[in-house]
Formats: sequence, C-alpha cells, structure tokens
Amino acid sequence: MILLWGVPGERPLDVVRSALGDLRKRTIVFDQRAVGDWSIELSVGSEIAGRLVGPAGAVDLAAVRAVYARPYDPVAVPAIQAAGLQSRAADHAREVHEALRVWSELTPAYVVNRLSAMASNGSKPYQARIIHDAGFAVPPTLVTTDPAAAKKFIRHHKEAIYKSVSAVRSVVARIGHDVDDARLEAVTCCPTQFQAYVSGTDVRVHVVGDEVFACEIATSATDYRYPGDADVGRKLIEVPKEVADRCRTLTHKLGLVVAGIDLRRTKHEWVCFEVNPSPAFTYFDLDDAIAKAVARQLGGNS
Repeated sequence: MILLWGVPGERPLDVVRSALGDLRKRTIVFDQRAVGDWSIELSVGSEIAGRLVGPAGAVDLAAVRAVYARPYDPVAVPAIQAAGLQSRAADHAREVHEALRVWSELTPAYVVNRLSAMASNGSKPYQARIIHDAGFAVPPTLVTTDPAAAKKFIRHHKEAIYKSVSAVRSVVARIGHDVDDARLEAVTCCPTQFQAYVSGTDVRVHVVGDEVFACEIATSATDYRYPGDADVGRKLIEVPKEVADRCRTLTHKLGLVVAGIDLRRTKHEWVCFEVNPSPAFTYFDLDDAIAKAVARQLGGNS
C-alpha cells in the first residue's frame, strides 16, 4: 500500500495518484483538509507500529510500503483556520501531523521525501554550500541585516537580486547600484539574501531517483514564477551528462529521492541557485514523464 500525505486537488499529488492508478497500485490518501476525521496510534519499541484511522476504517501502518509526502502546515487548512489556531481542532491537527512526521522518519517504508531531508531548504546559505560541494557554480552571496554591507555588495557587483534566506517563498527581484538608501534600511528588520545577478537561460531540472528531466524557460522576467506581463516559454531539453550527474549527486547529498533544481546556463558555466525538496513539478512536466517516474519509484518499493 502507498500512502499519499497532503491535500487532494493539489496537482503534484493528484497526478502521482493517477499515475499510481495506471500502475494498479493500491493507495490511501491522508487528506489534511479533513484531519478532524483522522487519528493515529503509534507504539515505538525495537520497531515502530501503529494504525492510521480514517473515515473508511483503520490502516495498519506496517502495510504501508511507500509514502509520497507533500504535507502542508497542519493548521493552514481552511477547517483549522475557521476553528482558530488555539482550538482543540488545531491541537488535534498538530498532534496528527507530528505523529505522522515521527512515523515517516522511523518507518522502513520508502518515503518521498522524508521531512528531515526537506529541511535543508530552511537555510539557503547551508544549501548553497552543498550545491557548491556537488560541483556547481554558486553566485557570490551576502546574507545581512546591515544596509551599508548590502549597498557595498550591490555596488561591487553592479546588479544583484534579493530573496528570502529561508524556505518561505519570496519573489526574486533585481536591484541596481543606484538603489535608494532608505529602501535598504528594510534589511535591518529581517536577514536578507543578496546574490550577484547572473545573466543566462533558466533551466529547471527534476531528479527522480536516478532519472533526470530538464525544462528550459525563456522569459524576460527576473522570476519566471511571477512574470507579470512578460511571456514565459517552456520546452523540454536534455542537459549535458556532466550537469545531469551533478544534479544526481546534489540530490543524493541532500538525502532526497525527488528534487527540483534551479539552474541558469551562462556562456561559460552552469550556475545553481537552489534546490526545492518538494517541487510542484507539474508546471514543467509537459509530457507527464516526471509524474510517471515518481509513481515508478513509489510503486517499485511498495
């Protein structure tokens, strides 16, 4: 049996579920939106055992051979927001989430991906060191709360981008050497990551096990996820073998089975910006190959 943990209706979960159906694999979906209808019982000794109890009855967790984990913040779902963050419903959601998290770390089942491995995305500087160790170029980077240091960095590199240091999604924006000093004062409130701007072509690579899938993005937008009025073109490509090998190495170094890797191809090298350990890959999966590969990974270990 394969456990799908997340929110049905979210595209990656849905397409993987569909692909598993094509493989005739038995699945059970733990729907976080209906967490009030679920409970979990665990016992931990020389082995971990327990049951996940839902509307259709109880599931012996020992029967779960693989897990596709795409959980949301347990209190971010509408039912919990409506009940309130201090409600018993919110406490229950947190308790179930924590129990599943512990089980997913200790179970011998094949987990895509374990939450502990996903945690590297919580610190972009930490992740950048691993990216560098895997053989990729990384843009000159500054993390600071000092406006003067930020201004010096931007002036030195002529142009930079800035973004979140953590896993919290932010819009990547460009900033020039003529930036207003008053604007830079905002960094005193929150550590901000600045990187030298790198010109080139964006390529998103997804690694699934040892398979590598690449999609080239053509756009004038700084952040193609938020293009505004700019056009965005996508096409499937093959990256050079050495780049594919580095992507595999990086994914394995991070302890991941599935990863989304943001690259930029310049005239002279391939630059890596970051690794998404829970990628919403469907935007780049123009031929459903990634979804099928994830299903094969799960199905082959179930």
